Amino acid sequence: MERAAQGADGGGGSNSSSRSSSRTTSAGSSPSCSLAGRAVSSRSAVAGLVGGGSRSSPGSVAASPSGGGGRRREPALEGVLSKYTNLLQGWQNRYFVLDFEAGILQYFVNEQSKHQKPRGALSLSGAIVSLSDEAPHMLVVYSANGEMYKLRAADAKERQFWVTQLRACAKYHMETNSKMMNQVEGQQKSLVHAIESLPGSGPLTALDQDLLLLKATSAATLSCLGECLSLLQQSVYQVGQPSHKPAASENILGWHGPKSHSTEPLKNGTFGSLPSASANVTWAILPNSAEDEHACQPEPEPNSGPELVLSEDEKSDTEDKEESELGVMEDQRSVILHLISQLKLGMDLTKVVLPTFILEKRSLLEMYADFMAHPDLLLAIEAGATPEERVIGFVEYYLTSFHEGRKGALAKKPYNPIIGETFHCSWEVPKDKVKPKRTAPHSPPGHQHLAASDPSESYKLRFVAEQVSHHPPISCFYCECKEKKLCVNTHVWTKSKFMGMSVGVSMIGEGVLRLLEHGEEYVFTLPSAYARSILTVPWVELGGKVSITCAKTGYSATVLFHTKPFYGGKVHRVTAEVKHNPTNTIVCKAHGEWNGTLEFTYSNGETKVIDTTALPVCPKKIRPLEKQGPMESRNLWREVTRYLRLGDIDAATEQKRRLEEKQRVEERKRESLRTPWQPKYFTQEGDGWVYFNPLWKAH
Repeated sequence: MERAAQGADGGGGSNSSSRSSSRTTSAGSSPSCSLAGRAVSSRSAVAGLVGGGSRSSPGSVAASPSGGGGRRREPALEGVLSKYTNLLQGWQNRYFVLDFEAGILQYFVNEQSKHQKPRGALSLSGAIVSLSDEAPHMLVVYSANGEMYKLRAADAKERQFWVTQLRACAKYHMETNSKMMNQVEGQQKSLVHAIESLPGSGPLTALDQDLLLLKATSAATLSCLGECLSLLQQSVYQVGQPSHKPAASENILGWHGPKSHSTEPLKNGTFGSLPSASANVTWAILPNSAEDEHACQPEPEPNSGPELVLSEDEKSDTEDKEESELGVMEDQRSVILHLISQLKLGMDLTKVVLPTFILEKRSLLEMYADFMAHPDLLLAIEAGATPEERVIGFVEYYLTSFHEGRKGALAKKPYNPIIGETFHCSWEVPKDKVKPKRTAPHSPPGHQHLAASDPSESYKLRFVAEQVSHHPPISCFYCECKEKKLCVNTHVWTKSKFMGMSVGVSMIGEGVLRLLEHGEEYVFTLPSAYARSILTVPWVELGGKVSITCAKTGYSATVLFHTKPFYGGKVHRVTAEVKHNPTNTIVCKAHGEWNGTLEFTYSNGETKVIDTTALPVCPKKIRPLEKQGPMESRNLWREVTRYLRLGDIDAATEQKRRLEEKQRVEERKRESLRTPWQPKYFTQEGDGWVYFNPLWKAH
């Protein structure tokens, strides 16, 4: 898929008079490291279809390694290539300029516009350039940050020439960057080795707090250098052109810097143990790296098939949800520093053991349910009179759902669910509160609770979640309202990465909202999360681009969660745009903070402001512990929760250890019997997971 910089193409002309060049490499140098040689100019006969060719431009210069290992100045490569824009516009002739010294491939509408702002630019450091049979004389350039250019040359010779020079540029800049980073990494490795070589006792030991901090900050510095190097590569020719700069969230997880100097397994846990941040979705979408990743699975319940959960057994949730703040965690500083000092940059945090003191008193499965604390907004989507109202209603619900998942500014994370763990709850939503959001009255300030005194005057929304896989850690949840003929089916798993002073987590998977009365399906994805400032007062922000699409109606939405810039800028920003693709019409825009105030502007000029902190909350209903099965979240973690509530961290840790050991025994038992795990409520279909008895199959 091409990014916005490429999508900006929409017509424009091309050079009908184009040039091509072929070169031989000079003696003593290979085609991959030299642009010099004999140039022979010729006219291209097929410029009208796939553009002209390329030429050496004496007006610009590039650096290339010489045969003797030095640097020399070389002309840049430029010329006309055909670029694939999109399905609607297909191939378009564009004028490309390769600046070898900067390692940037830029393109313009035509040669006359090459001194203006480029239509797009691609960093070639670490890029892959390959041939393709998809179209005649086609090549594909894959940038290290995920961007892709599909290009066509005039003929096979011209294609090979571009491929050779692009590969040479990519190789040169990757080797140069790697050389610099390897030097820095080597120095950091020597520092770590010197610290770890200190004696275990005496006036100065390897566990000295200042030295542990030095190890951690040196690792973070190395990570930041890699990120900055990538950002600088992208913005060489784009200073003052923010529309062409990739968002921070697009680069952080994609840095392909040098690997860590060590692949040793962790000895004392890792950063999964570190607190998340004071943002509302926080550790719900932070690493499933946690305490029970080393843990395996307890024995399944005797009745391993789907069970009937009686709604009459459910009571309004009255459990104390108060959590103490972690703050700066001075008392636990040594533990945190020791864990961070053992992490390696870019490390996958899937198998990370967490200290108990940072745990929140609920499971991740329950936290997914808490993100649905505004069921009136969810049910109101179906009440929209037109496809436009319904897609806008879903976007409004989506943007307001993240705040309530976290209470306050907590820097804690929930228990990572173990395989076979389940969570059940429901909501009763007063019917008079369910109406299209654009016509709903504004809620008064302050948190309200939606409660129905008469169940017959309410809609029932049921929820079930299950951990269906251990590696990778996949969570599924399903909710439905039979009266409104609406249901949501979602599967997600997290992939986390250590980034020095922060952790980045990608949410992999998707959800589908089905409105059966209208025959509409809305497919949506989830943002990434970043835990920041892990050595001081930790906090979490969301980042990345997510999509919402409905194939039947042609409506789609793009939601961008903005990460905070290195300098200045606001936190927790989000922007969204709803579009009707067949007519290319934008019907709604939104901006604000996902955990604060959101402003929506509609195509008719109307605006509306939603304060996510003041939206009424509908309390979930859940069965008491004595009526829950042994694998239901609250019952499964009840002893750990009890001791955490009492503040007895040692006892909570021991209860967690016992639970984990039981899980290990049961996993070994299944392995010895070669018995695969069978989820209770979800079945795998292709790459996704689906509830065993969804509403759309019974509809």
